Amino acid sequence: MPRPFVLSKVRGGSAAVPPSSAGLAPGSSAVLPEGRESLAQPSPWLQSPTVPELPDLAVLAEALHAALAGRRLGGLRVRTPLTVRATPGELDALIGQRLLAVGRRGKFLRFELERDEIVVNLMRSGRLALSAVDADRPATAVSLDFTTREEQPLAASWTIGASWLPPATATPRLTLLDRQQMAKLYVVSAEAPRVVPGLEPGALGPDADDPELSLEVWRERIHRHRGQLKPLLRNQHFVAGIGNAYADEILYAARLLPFRQRSSLAAEEVDELYVALRRTLAAAIEVLRQRVPPTFERQVRDFFAVHGRAGLPCPRCASRISEVGPGEERTAYCRRCQQ
Repeated sequence: MPRPFVLSKVRGGSAAVPPSSAGLAPGSSAVLPEGRESLAQPSPWLQSPTVPELPDLAVLAEALHAALAGRRLGGLRVRTPLTVRATPGELDALIGQRLLAVGRRGKFLRFELERDEIVVNLMRSGRLALSAVDADRPATAVSLDFTTREEQPLAASWTIGASWLPPATATPRLTLLDRQQMAKLYVVSAEAPRVVPGLEPGALGPDADDPELSLEVWRERIHRHRGQLKPLLRNQHFVAGIGNAYADEILYAARLLPFRQRSSLAAEEVDELYVALRRTLAAAIEVLRQRVPPTFERQVRDFFAVHGRAGLPCPRCASRISEVGPGEERTAYCRRCQQ
């Protein structure tokens, strides 16, 4: 296994530091005011190897922005070099830059620094955890250590005063966990910008929750595409951020079979699918805001209506939920409710 390396702020700049001097200790906790640790019950950080989708990432972006924006990157440790797409010089240049904002585009998280940008694609097995700076975790791929807060940024209203927020005087750590080494962290340098696969110009359609994706725009976009409804919803060029799980939930809410051809939809069904899309994502985001913090690496999906519930009663008609397809690409639906 490649030897991990650490970048940390030292007198006169940044330097590589041996792992033994990084001050890491076993254990992990969410960072709470006055150093209190999370009281949440421990749970596996990866309960199911499924790709985080728009609701998961929207909540994560809002929470990490509230917790970390306004702090400087004080140290960076890479344990699995295959995860990182950056030169040593680009990594070194990140140290000392202040984090301005955390955002999301499609299934990517974007960390805007003063000069450069970090883009994270969690893929199927990557998760992000917020912890104390002296905490280390199994399956760590990359860890980012932040300084005390210099500025208080504007943040989503639901995060204000949250008990899991690290105080301004804390030095929190953001850890990319990845047991299967599928996630990728890209450094987009201002001096030599790199193209992030999947974020090329024109690669993504509007985000599925974008306010500018109006019903009129939806109607116009959907009529450009053919094929079955579920692959269409998962097509990132059509709308960005939806994956296998939420496609099932949206189609269930719209009462449409995943295998229906787009061309078979009546005008009112096109509109119903739009309404189901927006309502399903908005409702999921509200649930996740309440249930994910402070264990941000945990994926919460036990509130789903059909996805992952094969053989159980349909919430609408009590028929057994059906499931077809291989592995993580399984499709769940109700044969009676969805037409």
